[in-house]
Amino acid sequence: MAAHCPKVTIVIPFYNDPYVREAVDSALLQTYENLEIIVVDDGSTSHSDKLDSYGERIYYLGKANGGTASALNYGFRYASGDYIAWLSSDDRFYPDKIARQVEAMEQQGALISHTGFDEINAGGKLTKLHIIPPDSESGEFYKALHHSNPINGCTVMMSKALFHAVGDFDEQLPYTHDLDYWYRVLLRGVPFLRLAEPLSAYRRHDEMGSVRHKEAIQLETKRTFAKYEKRWQAYTMQLGIYKNAAAPASTKRKHR
Repeated sequence: MAAHCPKVTIVIPFYNDPYVREAVDSALLQTYENLEIIVVDDGSTSHSDKLDSYGERIYYLGKANGGTASALNYGFRYASGDYIAWLSSDDRFYPDKIARQVEAMEQQGALISHTGFDEINAGGKLTKLHIIPPDSESGEFYKALHHSNPINGCTVMMSKALFHAVGDFDEQLPYTHDLDYWYRVLLRGVPFLRLAEPLSAYRRHDEMGSVRHKEAIQLETKRTFAKYEKRWQAYTMQLGIYKNAAAPASTKRKHR
């Protein structure tokens, strides 16, 4: 690792989540020492008492309910770290997560990175192992963004300077603020560094937003893809992603 140990802020947006202690504990158990942990309570009406015992080990920020994007913006603005990592209150970081990402980003001068992850169920049991996002060298990462989101937000670490440059998450997007943000980062010409190893546990359960708001998410996702379609097509063409392969069918139809 680099001679210095840059400060990392872990932001945990929280709203009525019974799993929040597991998330906070996983942040506190990081092998990396120069950490700041911020829990943003987005107007919770239950489970906030689970945070009482942490005392000065975490920064607890309360606010009126405004959605995940607003909670992230609140925490990111308050963060004093050189880097910021996002951890959902129902997920977990593995102990070496922060250390591995800081080391890789410092070595390669990356402004943003993401990693693989495992999946767990409501009870914390592992259900899927080694879910690794596609790599950018082959172009598969860029191709995936024509129709899906290959970036798990809770695997992302970015520099605070990049957040200042790109700006806030869009609070008008309750479900796709992350996808929208990744497009904004990439279209600035800032690549994602990928660590092809699982460093987090992503929890799937019946109360998660992607289950409870499935139809609304599908509609908003469709609109977000449409918003960036032309710019993303032009950008991937510029990168030469489709130099030796056909562009997406939807792209070709628009140019007939």
